[in-house]
Amino acid sequence: MMSSHTDCHYCLQSLRGRKYVLRDENTYCVTCYDSLYANSCEECKQPIECNSKDLSYKGRHWHEGCFNCAKCSRSLVEKPFAAKDEVLLCTECYSDEYSSKCFHCQKTIMPGSRKMEFKGSSWHESCFVCQYCRQPLGTKPLITKDNENFCVPCFEEQFAHHCYSCKKVITSGGVICHDQPWHKECFVCAGCKTQLSGQKFISKDEYPYCVDCFSKLYAKKCTACKKPITALGSGKYISFEEHQWHGECFNCAKCSISLVGQEFLTRQDGILCHECASA
Repeated sequence: MMSSHTDCHYCLQSLRGRKYVLRDENTYCVTCYDSLYANSCEECKQPIECNSKDLSYKGRHWHEGCFNCAKCSRSLVEKPFAAKDEVLLCTECYSDEYSSKCFHCQKTIMPGSRKMEFKGSSWHESCFVCQYCRQPLGTKPLITKDNENFCVPCFEEQFAHHCYSCKKVITSGGVICHDQPWHKECFVCAGCKTQLSGQKFISKDEYPYCVDCFSKLYAKKCTACKKPITALGSGKYISFEEHQWHGECFNCAKCSISLVGQEFLTRQDGILCHECASA
């Protein structure tokens, strides 16, 4: 070291033939410099002298030989490390003590590696994949079934119900008719297209009809009142020689007495009880 100064700035002793340190344009003997400016080592608490290597991390200092893992004592010089509560640890010890385990493979997620978190659990990025197609899920929408994660297309292909009418996936709600799923908006009368969700309906050939459309298209007509005979009434009807009656309409054409379960005779003007037919 070359300097025009020949005496230590602090102790004023001659520096001729001695080592010295230049600081802020002032020269110091090694002893004075170490006592005034040397950092204390975090590990051994001794000064880090000017002829020693000073390693620093977040304002703290260590001798090169003291910069070790607090658990296994291996040197951390020029090696990756982690800090926990101001304690330095090598990546292996840190992982054993603090790193989370992958929900899928149960192996440690090493510090510095990317991890995915979902529903309070952690995954290696390479383990956080669709259970069916094995493609990474990343931040894509996903659906969980039986603790397994699926991308939306795979889940829909494997598990989702498809509407009996439009064949598209039913993502929420829906209606079941004859064990077939329908979107609510697709569950309409096959005749007039009125929505039937929550309404009375009659099904034929696996398709639903509102009562009016079914009556117009398929229901038999009562010989007496000419109105359709449907299952939405009393459910009872009488059939005789190609003619049908509501149970409540199956009455004598003259005296109006009910003929349900009774003997009767037919005339051109209707059905008659024995008494009226004999009169």
